[in-house]
Amino acid sequence: MATVVLRRPLLAAFHPAAASSFRSSRFHLRRCRYLLPVLAVSSDSSKPLTSSSTGGDSPEEEPVLPLLQELADCLVLPPKFLSQLPSDLRLDLNDASFDLSNGPVLDECGQEVGDLLLNLSRAWEIADTSTSNSLAKKLPSMEPYLTGSAKSAFGKRLLSAGRRFQAMGQYGKGELKKIAETMTKNGKLLSKRPIIQSEVDAMKLKRKLKVRTCLQFDQCEGNYYARFISRSLTLPVWRT
Repeated sequence: MATVVLRRPLLAAFHPAAASSFRSSRFHLRRCRYLLPVLAVSSDSSKPLTSSSTGGDSPEEEPVLPLLQELADCLVLPPKFLSQLPSDLRLDLNDASFDLSNGPVLDECGQEVGDLLLNLSRAWEIADTSTSNSLAKKLPSMEPYLTGSAKSAFGKRLLSAGRRFQAMGQYGKGELKKIAETMTKNGKLLSKRPIIQSEVDAMKLKRKLKVRTCLQFDQCEGNYYARFISRSLTLPVWRT
């Protein structure tokens, strides 16, 4: 009898109902264990990424495109306006062109924006109003390239050139004064973010790689045409 009493719990432990209950409890624990990480992050998973996590500009900053359009509108001048400036104002205009494009403008502002500033400054130096107006109208198209440190560097150059225009005083119908006010205001808005040297170095490296790739492509293309011409010259000539 003692043996029978001792074996009853063992038989009950291996009863099919008990085994199924044990398996379901194990499954329940395993399922809960894998669901816990999901529940822990589900409250934040629906939130969009902020600009700080993606490295973009702050959403509180002014949009660039309206500022560029405002700048372009005030830089479009009447025909022959620059060539008719007095000699002292021409000197101030040359100083403004220097402040707008001096130094490593291609590295700080990028290839596209830097080229535009260099060409615009050249048009001011030779008092070419027509070319200056054409280049000024292209300023809004530079919006995709003005991000991060490039935007800040562009804003600082506007501030420097704006001070030169401010020194010109009142002339004509107030075109120069309007340029000075717009450059100063928009330059402050665009240069709120500090210039980060690592971003400048990255743009410089990107520009050098682009130039090197273009040179290699031109060289390969030239070699291709050279081989084509040499082969065409060695073709046999059939006479009838």
